[in-house]
Formats: sequence, C-alpha cells, structure tokens
Amino acid sequence: MFFHRIPLVAASLSILPVLALRNSYSVQRVHSDTIQRVYPALSHRADTTGCISPDPANTVTDRLNIALNSSGPGFVLQLCPNSQYMIQAPILFAAPNQEISTVGYPTDHSRATLVVSGPVANGQGHTTAVDGTCGNCSGTKLRNIQINGTRARAPPTSGGANIEMGGPNSNQLIEYVHSYDPRSWSCLHVAEGGLLCNNIVIQNNDIGPCGSDAFQQWADGISVSCRSTVVRNNLVNNPTDGGIVLFGSPGSLVENNTVWVVNSTLLGGINMVDVTPWGGDYTGTVVRNNTIIGGFATDSNSATQTDGENVDDVIIKIGIAIGPQTWFGDFFGANISFSGTVLDNSLTGAFGYGIAITSARNFTVQGNTLIGNTSFIGSRGPNCSTSDPTPASAAFVINSVNVTSSTIQPGFQSVQDAKGLTCVLPPDGGDYWPYGGSPSPENFTPPLPTPTTTATPQSVQSSKGHSSAGAKAGLAVGIIVGIIAIVVAIILVRRWALNRELLKSVSRARDHAGYVKG
Repeated sequence: MFFHRIPLVAASLSILPVLALRNSYSVQRVHSDTIQRVYPALSHRADTTGCISPDPANTVTDRLNIALNSSGPGFVLQLCPNSQYMIQAPILFAAPNQEISTVGYPTDHSRATLVVSGPVANGQGHTTAVDGTCGNCSGTKLRNIQINGTRARAPPTSGGANIEMGGPNSNQLIEYVHSYDPRSWSCLHVAEGGLLCNNIVIQNNDIGPCGSDAFQQWADGISVSCRSTVVRNNLVNNPTDGGIVLFGSPGSLVENNTVWVVNSTLLGGINMVDVTPWGGDYTGTVVRNNTIIGGFATDSNSATQTDGENVDDVIIKIGIAIGPQTWFGDFFGANISFSGTVLDNSLTGAFGYGIAITSARNFTVQGNTLIGNTSFIGSRGPNCSTSDPTPASAAFVINSVNVTSSTIQPGFQSVQDAKGLTCVLPPDGGDYWPYGGSPSPENFTPPLPTPTTTATPQSVQSSKGHSSAGAKAGLAVGIIVGIIAIVVAIILVRRWALNRELLKSVSRARDHAGYVKG
C-alpha cells in the first residue's frame, strides 16, 4: 500500500490505438501483415466450446483486445478452461457491460489463466493483466478466471496491479477470480477515477500470495479506492502489505472476508489509514464480520506447551489499523481518518497488535474479539523512531489523546504513542507462536454464490446503526458454520505445515510508502 496509486487510463481503442498501447508497454509493434492474420482469425476465433483459443500465443494479446474493442457493449469474451493465455500487454475493457470469463464459469483450477508475460527492464514494464478503468467501462464484469502476475521473487516492477478496475465507472463486478504473484504493488486495485467510481462488487475471490515480505517489496491483496464498494466473501492468502486496504472509499461495506498468512509477514490485515485520495473520509464505511489470522506454530504440538516455534517467524504486524499515524507516523501531520465503523471482526494467531487506533475521529469500534489461540509478540525494530516510544505488543491499543468523538469497545489499552507501528519485528525464533492453524491454499473451496445486488450508500449507512448484539444475532448461523470450517481447516493445515520446508524470510520492513520513521 503506497500513499496513493495513479490508476492506468484506458480509452476506447481502435486498432491503431491498440498497437500504440502495446508500444507504450515496450512491446514490439505488430506489423501490418500480423494484423492481416489477426482479423481473419476473429471471424472463426471460437473453438467448439465457444472460447477464444490461447494459440498462437504471439497474437493472443491482440486477438483478445480486438475482440473487446470491436464488439461493443455487452460482449462476453470467453476464455477456454484449463488454458493459459500468455499476454504481452493489458487486456482492455472497451465498452459498458462487457465481460471476461471462462466458459462454463468454473470456480476451481480449471479457470482460464491470464499470464502476465510482457517484457520488464530497469524496474519498468508489463504489470497489469486486465484493465477496466476506461471512461466507458460501467457494468463490466471480470468473472471466473485466474491472473498469474509471474513476479517469481523478482524485485517489484513499477506499474499497475494485476487487475485494475474502477475508474470513472459504476456497477462493475469482480467475482470468482484468483489473482496472485503480482509484479507490482497489488493483486487487485479498484481505482477512484477522479472520485467518480461507485458501486463496485468484489466477491467470492481467492487472492494471493501477493508480494514479498522483504523491505519495500510488499504487495496488497485487495486495494479499494471507490465509493460504495462491496467487498465480501473473499479469501486473501499471504498478502504482504495490506490484506484489504481502504483508501477512504466512503459508503463501502467490507464483510465476511478472511485474511491470513502462511509463510510471509503481513504489515496490516485491514487498513483504514490512507489520507489520499479521499482525505481520510470513511463516512458510511463498515468493516464487519471479517476473520484475520496471524501466524501459528509450525512445530509439533506439545502437551505441556501452549506456544511453539514458527519456521518463518510469521506475524501480522497490525490486524486492523485505523488512522494515518498508525502507519505513517507524523508524515501526514494533523490529518485523520474519520467516520468509519468496525464491528464484530475476529482475530486469531500471532500479531504485533490486534487493532491499533490513532489520529481518528467519529469512529465506532465495537464487538471485535480474539478467538482460538493468540499471541502478541512484535518487538521494537531498528526502524522504529528513537524519539517516540513504541508501545508493547498488545491485543488492542489506542492513543486516546488524538482519537475523538468515537465509540470504542472496552479492553483497549491507552498508550502514549502509536505511530508507525509497522516498524515492529517478529521474534527471531523461540516458542512464541500459538498452536492453531489457518486455511490452506491446497484445500481452498470457493464460497457459495452470493446474489450480486450492490449495496447502496443508504443501505451501508443503515448497517452502521446496528448494535453489535443485533449484528451477531443476524449472523448466528453464518458464525456457527464458520467455526466448523475453521476447525476442519486447522486439522488440515497442521498436517500440511509440518511437512513443508519453507525458506525463512524475516521482514525488516518499515513503511512501504518509502517513509521510514526516525
């Protein structure tokens, strides 16, 4: 999560602009004889399943883009199951209500995969697989596909996320998409489009891994800067910067998501800290009933111990971060986050801090709980400020002096300073991690379909007024089912984790935006 990302801009493309765009991504311009071969292919592009073939690979980027650009509103670009599309530049939505999806809408590994394959040099190059930010892209849908960013442990590349949606548009849908290993800063970004973006639904996706936990090589899972966005029922596995990042996004609803780590330390599970582009405005934004799962012990359970070692020293530094000072220290001065609601979220595993609040106004934080086994084990790191105290790790911390007009649940520890808390580091070994477990990617089962009715700003606002008890009662059945699922996942992941040798990579991270406290 950086201070702010400038979204890619994609206009409706004719054939020549498509070629010009490819050239702008340092891809060799396609000669006119290639175009002559591409056009005939469009008239018989579908195989027996009705999908566009990934072969030949050297023309597939142009064939996909020309299909979208030449077909108009409502066109469905169908990809073939069990196929990889080696794309050399972004695939660009070009008209309202277009869709990119896999034939038959599978939700497993048979989903078609767009593989980011364009050239990279000197930290620049191809980073985005799909772009829906054009000025005429309302109602577009990205469904039931996979995006492989192919970073493969290389240094990050400057550019857009694996998926760039939003822009000056409304009513877009991203569902049943697996996005992972982005070359740049996020697996999925919904851009604000000059603050015109609204009513986007992001649901039932499996996201991650995203980025590396090495210093300044992090990446977000889901990054949202769009008004009235619904983010629900997503599984975010092994992000390294922010699991779900809200850049203000007033009127949005973030519910029933799971963020967890396996072998990489995560800076923040759910972040409400960014000043730009909405000026810290979280009015009507509700974050509720999400599960955030930190690191667990990976050695054998002992009848005499409650904690054990983690082979990668993995923690989540801040489970839920509220207010710019928690993340950026004094960089944004007196700026604050204001008018958000955080209800009934669950945390388990190892953290530096479960929930940290500072520089906030008119926030409601109620009913958030610790479940299963937890540890709070972050320690002061070398990038922590020498002039400001860093509070000891704890479940819930708040700097009460600069948190005003807010309703905060009991159990928060008042601290003198809560600035730049991502400077803390996990212990280097030792029996500090609780026994337990997280979901395993190998055992991932996509959630059941959810109706795609987009929540309006009014409906999100009304949910803010619900009491914690009322919300729990309304979701009782879902919670019971969730508990059963977690128990099953714990059993499976313990077996998986104990037999997997992982490369140890301890984060020496501070502020991923380039600002280092002190």
